[in-house]
Amino acid sequence: MNGQRIGYIRVSTVDQNTERQLDGIELDKTFTDKASGKDTKRPQLELMMGFVRSGDTLIVHSMDRLARDQNDLHRIVQTLTGKGVRIEFLKEHLTFTGDDSPISKLMLAVMGAVHEFERALIKERQLEGIALAKKRGAFKGRKKSLSQGEVAELHQRITAGMSKAQAAREFGISRETLYQYLRGTEATPEA
Repeated sequence: MNGQRIGYIRVSTVDQNTERQLDGIELDKTFTDKASGKDTKRPQLELMMGFVRSGDTLIVHSMDRLARDQNDLHRIVQTLTGKGVRIEFLKEHLTFTGDDSPISKLMLAVMGAVHEFERALIKERQLEGIALAKKRGAFKGRKKSLSQGEVAELHQRITAGMSKAQAAREFGISRETLYQYLRGTEATPEA
């Protein structure tokens, strides 16, 4: 019996378009994350990893969509191929099955390193841009999650006995952001 054709799509932000990645590819199921590829803590990636079975084929637009970190990429590919899953990277024209040739393993390492290097360059440019904007006085950081009035109300509710988890849900902030507000430190909204 042939396995299923599973698609994995990832974009870094909610407003990015996912359509171009596996457009025109016939798939039985698709998992889509709208999250950074800096690590493997992505809900749809985790679901996909648990869903695929031996004989399935995972189709991904490019290696950097699966992982930006070389170690994460190797770990994901080894885990999946160890389960008997075939992985196809369309952009790189590479397929991995677990019975890969030394040249295939080299290509995985090289391409993974290129994508990791690319991410490091992007981050470096971003930090340089922020530093320049700060010098000009144009960089103010992220907008606060809560207004001063909301922060006061948050303190009142916590003092009155509301649980921190409940307060975080009601104010639409993470618990870490809530703790930052309670400590009186600068808090930034969750991405």
